[in-house]
Amino acid sequence: MAAMALVDPLPLGPRSAPNRVMFGPIVTNLGDDDRRFTTRHTAFYARRAAGGCGVIVTEEASVHPSDWPYERAPLAAVAGPGWRAIAEACHSHGSLVIAALGHAGGQGTSAYNQRELWAPSRVPEVNSREVPKWMESDDIEGVIAGFATAAATAVAAGCDGVEINAGQHSLVRQFLSGLTNHRGDEWADRALFARQVITAVRAAVGDRAIVGLRLSGDELAPWAGITPEQAPELAASLVTGDATVNYLVVARGSIFSVEKTRPDFHEPAGFNIDLTRAITSHLRSAAPPVAVYLQGSVVDPGQAEWALAEGVCDGVEMTRAQLADANLVDGWRRGVSPRPCLRCNQACQVRDGRNPVISCTVEPSTGHETTDPVWIAPTTHRRDVLVVGAGPAGLETARIAAERGHRVRVIEKSSRVGGMAATAGPGAPLIAWQAAELDRLGVTVALETTFEAAALGAGEVVVQCTGARPGPPPYAVLPGAIVVTVDDWYSGHSPADDDSGRADDSGRADDSGRRLDAGSVPAAGAVAVFDPIGGPIGVAVAEALGGRAVLITQDQIAGNELSRTGDLAPANVRLQQAGVRLERRAILRRVEPGAVVIEGRFDGVERRIEAVALIDCGFRVPTDPLCGDLPPGTAVLQAGDCVAPRTILEALLEGRRAALTIERMP
Repeated sequence: MAAMALVDPLPLGPRSAPNRVMFGPIVTNLGDDDRRFTTRHTAFYARRAAGGCGVIVTEEASVHPSDWPYERAPLAAVAGPGWRAIAEACHSHGSLVIAALGHAGGQGTSAYNQRELWAPSRVPEVNSREVPKWMESDDIEGVIAGFATAAATAVAAGCDGVEINAGQHSLVRQFLSGLTNHRGDEWADRALFARQVITAVRAAVGDRAIVGLRLSGDELAPWAGITPEQAPELAASLVTGDATVNYLVVARGSIFSVEKTRPDFHEPAGFNIDLTRAITSHLRSAAPPVAVYLQGSVVDPGQAEWALAEGVCDGVEMTRAQLADANLVDGWRRGVSPRPCLRCNQACQVRDGRNPVISCTVEPSTGHETTDPVWIAPTTHRRDVLVVGAGPAGLETARIAAERGHRVRVIEKSSRVGGMAATAGPGAPLIAWQAAELDRLGVTVALETTFEAAALGAGEVVVQCTGARPGPPPYAVLPGAIVVTVDDWYSGHSPADDDSGRADDSGRADDSGRRLDAGSVPAAGAVAVFDPIGGPIGVAVAEALGGRAVLITQDQIAGNELSRTGDLAPANVRLQQAGVRLERRAILRRVEPGAVVIEGRFDGVERRIEAVALIDCGFRVPTDPLCGDLPPGTAVLQAGDCVAPRTILEALLEGRRAALTIERMP
């Protein structure tokens, strides 16, 4: 294919998509208590359509009342008006709208309808251990009829077609798989249920609507599940012949590998490329033609273009990429670099008991389209602005303020921008994008420059974005012990390189927040990694150290908070593979030369562990307010971790809010 194939039209049976980019059926939690689509849904999808997306697939709707997989999961029986509003809004921008339909089966929950789960066989749900009901013939027929009724409702409401879920959290896949279908009746023909669902849906919508299928081609459980070797023939058997499926989305994952369906940055981008290529090749001669979509952490338009040019697929699903940048398609057409998706899953993984609303770490307005302002609307009162600190909050404050028309300059005391976000975790691409945007906007960034009140211009508004510093240690540090903060470990700077972290026999933190008696980590020997947070940074440090690391956590499991992003189980696998020693249920009491002393959280027993140094990945506290004799009337705002240490999302959101406040300051 020629360059820019991503924005070429794509025939999909009776319709033609304006381009080859799909926004998939991601869980949003934007619904109401009656399981209906809301105006928030409409705005959410319309924003992606306005940004140029070719195919919008709405959040999956349950086709039968026996399925209530999460609290605000849409229900097809009441979805008609919502589908209509979404279709009308997206059609006005030229996008096709597809209604996703499904049933979670044994991977659902009984928490909301207080009814038994339905599944092909009595295989316990992995997380809740709940044993589902073995579906009777009437149950099966009811669900098949539910798919048909839901499809007819969606098309009557104005949707261009429907997508049947046989991927993750899917009853259809559970019938297809030897992992979950242990039946001995006619449904032991594992493809029978899927074929009947597809046939019923096609009959319900006729030949003037699109029918798509989302199919797991690798359940990552080769002892009984669907394997990549089986997937091409299985796909062909479902989408060709009388089925007349118009497109296929290639997914992966099963009841035993939910975290692999939409993994974070630890998995390679485009992880389904080989699987998709094999299925596409097998379906090339299908008649009528079936368009194959690549799915699986494709967040870079360049990789999407490559996949199209190489014949891997006919279209590309780029859902998380369009959470990060709703204008991705139009921007790509115009040669604009998109705001990068970090694949962090921190704000877009919302299928959990906390019931968060979908958002995006790098684009906090995602999910809040009906309430957030137009951040870059031109100001009517231009001001001179000094942003102190060039971390994520400072860079975002400067970017939004400059977009609005203010005259902005940034100072940063270190030799680089981005702070911890540039070195720890996946945030470096965001920092690079922000820096490039400031360059485009003509904002000057002065590095290795400290704040001096005397250098302020008359009437200049100051926005403090100086971030956080390490908090006081909850353990004793004996003379001669080596303790390094995670900031210094990541930056490659040892506190021993200056005088601020040098000897005081008290074992306290000095005013700078550095640990006293800290030196560089020796090149050999065990290194203790103190992680009282249970988040990604401590785990990442331990992974990097591999067999040298002793990870100390008070929790029952390492990286406890990673359950929110889906990385808890994978992280513990990586730690095991790296040879990291885990000290769980442990309280760090003191650091000695060559050792650390921990206390059992529940038994109070102390143990001494050999370690040549400790890397502290503990809690952080805000930096102090700006000091100095500020000129009379100087307005000072704060944003980000200097208010309270949190995540990149809060830093960016507060930076934006500060930028909007500038013109109202005295």
